[in-house]
Amino acid sequence: MRIVLDAMGSDNCPIPDVEGAVLAARESGDTIVLVGDESAVRAELAKHATAGLPLEVVHAPQAITMHDKPSQVSRTKKDSSMAIGMGLVRDGKADAFVTVGNTGAALALATLSVLHRIPGVKRPALTSLITLGGKTVILLDLGANADSRPEWLVQFGMMGSLYVERVLGIPSPRVALLSNGEEEGKGSELVRAAAVLLADSGLNFVGNVEPKEMIAGAADVIVADGFVGNIALKSMEALGDALFRLMRDEFKGRPLVSIGALLVRPALRAVYRQVDPFETGGAPLLGVNGVVVVGHGRTNAKGVKNAIGQAHKAVQGGIIEALQTGMARYKEADAADIVPSQ
Repeated sequence: MRIVLDAMGSDNCPIPDVEGAVLAARESGDTIVLVGDESAVRAELAKHATAGLPLEVVHAPQAITMHDKPSQVSRTKKDSSMAIGMGLVRDGKADAFVTVGNTGAALALATLSVLHRIPGVKRPALTSLITLGGKTVILLDLGANADSRPEWLVQFGMMGSLYVERVLGIPSPRVALLSNGEEEGKGSELVRAAAVLLADSGLNFVGNVEPKEMIAGAADVIVADGFVGNIALKSMEALGDALFRLMRDEFKGRPLVSIGALLVRPALRAVYRQVDPFETGGAPLLGVNGVVVVGHGRTNAKGVKNAIGQAHKAVQGGIIEALQTGMARYKEADAADIVPSQ
């Protein structure tokens, strides 16, 4: 495969970006195309043993920062590493695009100016892959659509279901709505209306789930509007960081406990890997005409490498073709805003 990496994406670019690309090329054998300031990228590459590795550099004179407004980047930064990188996917010169840069800008460029939506998709969705206790669930949307409509949530469920089936290899994925109660009829007006449509969608809809069921793996696909999904994910990440920080402080302040901590350190590390977002690296933006994976700006090299790995899995699973085929079945339902059974 040829996977494009926005080498100017991370908060500390291009250091973790380049190192992550080197690790990915060494591990997978995929060609990693680094797009960014060529002199800076090559200077960073020179610090690594890259002989024989399938690495390429494409110059981009501009970079999108976290301070750039997503609504303006398509006009003000047409030669950014993000725009040029996505353009390689659009033009068939690469199979996927990965960035750990400005999420809003990535969404705007992919949706409105470079790749565009897959026909029939009303709104694309940002996703997150959550793995706990060996169970992986996909949560969407994470902020692409803070205000949503019931029919959009149905499409989120369909796109998430196709991703889980094709990329994670889980047949007939269980789809659920994130709500404040498991019972039928619970939730906001949006959730209640979406539940009615999902029940008649042909998806394996299992009803509502509360956060505790989501974490326990009661469903494979968790659907929410972007506002709720974003808060849910950030709350989980903040809680995980706080718990490990509290444990570290307790270990430091108690000598006997510190001795015990040495014995349980392997188990603690195993638990931490499950909540470490850099273990996943990134997650796909579903609904656009190309594989786009978005990761955390504060990532390290491991996070970049694993984000590239997620792009590899999405291409390998044929997710774009699956979404194009799946959405073609639903185009005739646009006027009624109801998703027919498969």
